Amino acid sequence: MEDGESGTSGGRRLHGRWLAAAGILLLAIVWIVSGVVMREDETAPEPREAQPMTVAVVWQEAVPVERILNLQGRVDPDQRVRVRAETAGQVADWAVDRGAEVSTDDLLARLRMDDREARLRQAIARERGAESDYEATRRLHDQGHASRTELEAREAEREAARAEREAVELDIRNTQVRAPLAGIVHQRLAERGDFVGRGDPVAEIVDNDPLVAVVQVPQHQIARVHTGLPARIRFLDGRRAEGEVRFVSRLAEPGTRTFRVEVEIPNPDGELPSGISAGVEIPTDSVPAHRLSPAVMALEDDGRIGVKTVDDEDRVVFHPVEVVRTGPDGVWVTGLPELARVITVGQGFVSAGERVRPQPQEDAPARVPRVPEVIR
Repeated sequence: MEDGESGTSGGRRLHGRWLAAAGILLLAIVWIVSGVVMREDETAPEPREAQPMTVAVVWQEAVPVERILNLQGRVDPDQRVRVRAETAGQVADWAVDRGAEVSTDDLLARLRMDDREARLRQAIARERGAESDYEATRRLHDQGHASRTELEAREAEREAARAEREAVELDIRNTQVRAPLAGIVHQRLAERGDFVGRGDPVAEIVDNDPLVAVVQVPQHQIARVHTGLPARIRFLDGRRAEGEVRFVSRLAEPGTRTFRVEVEIPNPDGELPSGISAGVEIPTDSVPAHRLSPAVMALEDDGRIGVKTVDDEDRVVFHPVEVVRTGPDGVWVTGLPELARVITVGQGFVSAGERVRPQPQEDAPARVPRVPEVIR
């Protein structure tokens, strides 16, 4: 019995030691874990609020700018006429050289007379005979010896003879080929000895005063153009001229859907040539615009081109813009407020509605001074 009791008490003591050891181990684990958590809590950084991005801005103020249609076209003479023979005959001689300046009704060339003078004498004699017959019949009619029908027959013969004489005289006059308008003899289309029929071309005359610049205006811009608008013409040799829109077609060309526009260019001294290409600028109106570098323009996801500015609350605003004109010093655009802070650096990293920290661009004025005159 003593041995059994002794074994039982020994087992209990061993079990108690195991429980104590397990409790101590559990307490140690809890203590270690709590210390680590407390240290993590003590060392964890506090969350910071996101700082606004810094962007460079520059003040821009709108000024009046001409909206200009820049077009390419050709310069034609005001009139280009082929002078045609009004009677048949052989060219006898020329009164002017090619390139000569002529006025209206100046003699250009003569055709051979051939038998025209003989036919004229014959027509004159026939008319005189018919006139005599008519006068004799009229006297007989007054005396009652000729009827009214006979008198009218003699009168008709007289008129026919007169018409024949006038036709021969006109044919003789037509042997002299004359200029129908003032201009330059551009071509002699029949030389001495050539035979020309009635209606055949003899010469070509070009009237270069005024000149006419012909351009084609796209259909989406034709509403801006009307007669009376001034125009500036740039010739390929560097010369410039002023003109005025004199014609605007109201029917589009079937193939290009463009509209023909004619600009009249005074050329009193004839120094400006025709038949060449030229650039034509037509100022259509004036709009308030800003001059910007193309680098500050941005493209939205929907494909719109615009400029990002900063408002009074330092938030980004996107403004769709339209390019009015371009130049070596930048582009002129409309669509911005009259006075705006344009983002020049960092616009690609900020979005509309985002708050930013605007900083003036280096070497930029605090505010662009207003220019009252129209920029041309």
